[in-house]
Parts: sequence; structure tokens; C-alpha cells
Amino acid sequence: MPIRCEIVSQDRMIFEGDADIVVLPGTAGEMGILPHHAPLLSTLGYGVIKVRYQGEEEVFTVAGGVVEVQPDVVTVLADRAENVREIDVARAEAAMKRAQEYLAEGPPPDTDAYLRMEAALRRSQLRIDAVRRYRRASKRPEFSPGIDEQG
Repeated sequence: MPIRCEIVSQDRMIFEGDADIVVLPGTAGEMGILPHHAPLLSTLGYGVIKVRYQGEEEVFTVAGGVVEVQPDVVTVLADRAENVREIDVARAEAAMKRAQEYLAEGPPPDTDAYLRMEAALRRSQLRIDAVRRYRRASKRPEFSPGIDEQG
């Protein structure tokens, strides 16, 4: 019997469906949640959520949030989340470039803006890395292989 998985970001439902296992990036480390798991409440870090069901895998990026686990349902309340298939690579690369340029200027008097740009850089790097790693080869034409990917 599968476990129900719900992934919700601040503005929409990202995923709702059954899972044989849900793998989450907890702040204390990666967690694997199976059906009938003991109740759990945890914070999430930046990383990838993998939802596997009947041999198929859906992959999502997540940038913070919380997860509540009950024996029959996993509920992720994410600060930011996105299905890897929906990531706009050009937009993520542009965001990364803007953040890198801003951060290269050094800390401004407005420390909050600097911290927001650091977070934006981290999110864009996560999104780009997730696309490179998890999109199927047929959906990866926008990337040329890097040194690590050539073998």
C-alpha cells in the first residue's frame, strides 16, 4: 500500500499523488519515507525531493520548508519548490548571473538585500544542477556536457 505525498509551495500545489518512497533533503540529512512511517515533523534544507511510485520517479527542487509525516501521508510545505521538468533553464542561468554580479560588488549597507541575493544564487544553482542531473537525456538539449559528465 503506497503513502500519499503532497508538495505545496507558497503559491500552488506542486505535486499530489501516491508514492512507494519519498526521499527528502532534511536539514539534518537525507530522509527516506516509506508507507507506515512513524509520525515526524522536520525542517527541509535546499535540495531535491524524489517521489518514486511503481518504478517511475518524479523529481522536485526544494529551497527550505517543513515536512510532516504521518503513517499514510507525507506533506511538504516548501518555501520554494518546482518540478525539475518545469524549470526554465535560461531563467535560472540569468538569475544566477545577476546574483553573482551583485555579490561580486561586496556587501552593501543593506545586508538584507545581500542575503536575499545569496539565497537567489543558491536556488538558481540548485535548479541548474537538478536539471543537469535528473532530466532525461531527451529533455537536455540546452546543456553541453561538462567535464564531470563526459565520463
